[in-house]
Amino acid sequence: MRFSKGFKGHKAPKGSRVSLRPITKDTVRTFTRLEVAPEQRDYVASNCESLAEANFHVEAWYRGIYLGNEPVGFVMLYDETLRDEPPEAPAVSLWRFMVAAPFQRRGIGKAALAQVIEHVRSRPKVEMLFTTCVPGEASPEPFFVAAGFQPTGEVDDDEVVLALDLED
Repeated sequence: MRFSKGFKGHKAPKGSRVSLRPITKDTVRTFTRLEVAPEQRDYVASNCESLAEANFHVEAWYRGIYLGNEPVGFVMLYDETLRDEPPEAPAVSLWRFMVAAPFQRRGIGKAALAQVIEHVRSRPKVEMLFTTCVPGEASPEPFFVAAGFQPTGEVDDDEVVLALDLED
């Protein structure tokens, strides 16, 4: 199933100023200070932790989410196509995705996720995009299901595995 079937055909909102940009030495502190709402903290790692992990994984692809010129979120993929010798069927997973609490429920996450999906579609030989979610009341699972991700029936380290078919 394609993303366009989720979010009722939503891509970026018309005139959207949401963009994904590299995080630089000049912007890193701003991104480490962004936080989700208190009730969401058990569902996503801090951006500080995520950026630290990215330094130790060649497969990490990460970007800041911006609204205009304002940093509002963070996304990180685990992308096996970034290896020096990628596997024959490389996997890509949405490893981290967050929009800071003051910017939620404004379509920013939907617009950013649409851009992430288009980026993953451009990766060679990638047929599926995976993500995992901790189950619970403030879980992002409904957000991802609305985007077209489907539960696979698998559980990884107490997290529900979801997949988006990029070829439908």
